[in-house]
Amino acid sequence: MSKKSSRNLTRRNFLKAAGAAGLALPLTRSLSSLAAGASGKKRNIIFILIDDMRFDSMSCMGHPFLKTPNLDRMVENGILFENAFVTTSLCSPSRASILTGQYAHIHGVLDNATLLPVGTKTFPVELQRAGYETAFVGKWHMGGSTDKPRPGFDHWVSFRGQGTYTNPTFNVDGKRIRREGYVTDLITDYCVNWLRKRKDKPFFLYMSHKAVHADFVPASRHKDAFSDVQVPHPPSMANTPENYKGKPLWVRRQRHSWHGVDYMYHDRTDFDRFIIDYHRTMLGVDDSVGVLLQTLDQLGFLDSTLVIFMSDNGFLHGEHGLIDKRCMYEESIKVPLIVHCPQIVPAGRRSQRVVLNIDIAPTILDAAGLPIPESVQGASFLPVARGENISWRDAMLYEYFWERPFVQTPTVLGVRTERYKYCWYHGVFDLNELYDLKEDPHEMRNLIDDPRHFNIRREMERKLRELVRQYGATMVPSFRR
Repeated sequence: MSKKSSRNLTRRNFLKAAGAAGLALPLTRSLSSLAAGASGKKRNIIFILIDDMRFDSMSCMGHPFLKTPNLDRMVENGILFENAFVTTSLCSPSRASILTGQYAHIHGVLDNATLLPVGTKTFPVELQRAGYETAFVGKWHMGGSTDKPRPGFDHWVSFRGQGTYTNPTFNVDGKRIRREGYVTDLITDYCVNWLRKRKDKPFFLYMSHKAVHADFVPASRHKDAFSDVQVPHPPSMANTPENYKGKPLWVRRQRHSWHGVDYMYHDRTDFDRFIIDYHRTMLGVDDSVGVLLQTLDQLGFLDSTLVIFMSDNGFLHGEHGLIDKRCMYEESIKVPLIVHCPQIVPAGRRSQRVVLNIDIAPTILDAAGLPIPESVQGASFLPVARGENISWRDAMLYEYFWERPFVQTPTVLGVRTERYKYCWYHGVFDLNELYDLKEDPHEMRNLIDDPRHFNIRREMERKLRELVRQYGATMVPSFRR
């Protein structure tokens, strides 16, 4: 399929094709009853995006030393999706998928240097057209060449590329302003000040933190946190034949690279310090969430505002000898996803349904009572958040495209079901990977050549081909027989 024809794969045709294939599909109806807040106005919505946050970097997930009372409060009073994933584990492609509801091969942002194409449909543009007052505050990161305001936002506060943790320069509605202070706190201040000025119009706020992207710099108040912690090392981090038995050769070779535990960021840090600084920086994120929730409470918006908290991708902490993301291991593709809105979401629920970053756009449009464009490939998960028993996806497609600056990770196409995962690699003469996540949640035993799992492998290959066709991908995997 050509790139042009793949972009013309409409939502209606996609649903028709997928239904014919017999796959379980999510419902995407617009639930107008959810669009109104307590006052009968359109529902206020806040989306909080964190950079490189692991799914389990919260105390409510049983973290051994990190305490996140404010995130825990969101979970206690909302719903935690424990199987939330990104379709591409890389910052810019994932962020573009969040905005568009599309896979990276459709929206075209395949790396961290590419700008979102002009004219691309995004949900903030739709909200703005529908009368929402909209604001973006924080890290944009789809191309670092410019920090100028993007379509869909009435208020814009951002910076070029990665920005800096201390004393950053912001572009505030087209004017550059240098601020003294810590970037997480400053982003929070901009958001709170904007919220306090809201009156009659419904609002949408996109709060996008730089944290917790490397190089990690915690707030000064957290610089000595966890000084007495002994950092746990995942069992798969050890450089032993047992750990790498059946693994592709590129995985073990990546240990001594920019994204490996034996040469971390060109040997600028060591593993234990890296982990401690990561979690010190996470403390500022939790503080920010606490300030935001307190502000909503003071303004009388807490119960009626839909607040969604998510990360743009996961992050490896030594698993298989790796750090960073990009690959398809669970720690790389799984992300935290919390939905908080006491008015519509029952408190204290956890869901095992597979939800994706491409579901954010349709979910927010659904909550606003707006139609979901045919270009969107995701689905609204609001019915799932409400606890409704609806038809939903039984598999997800994953894709990552090789980057010249980071040659150690190959192009990946993969499929993940509730139980199994299949990773297909392009451009390397190496093993593909098949895992039984129920029996082997840490992905230590590659079953790709296990004759007892031959039929499972064939079924996963079939499912991967189906998903590639249905989502209009231009690369079709071939399999050895």
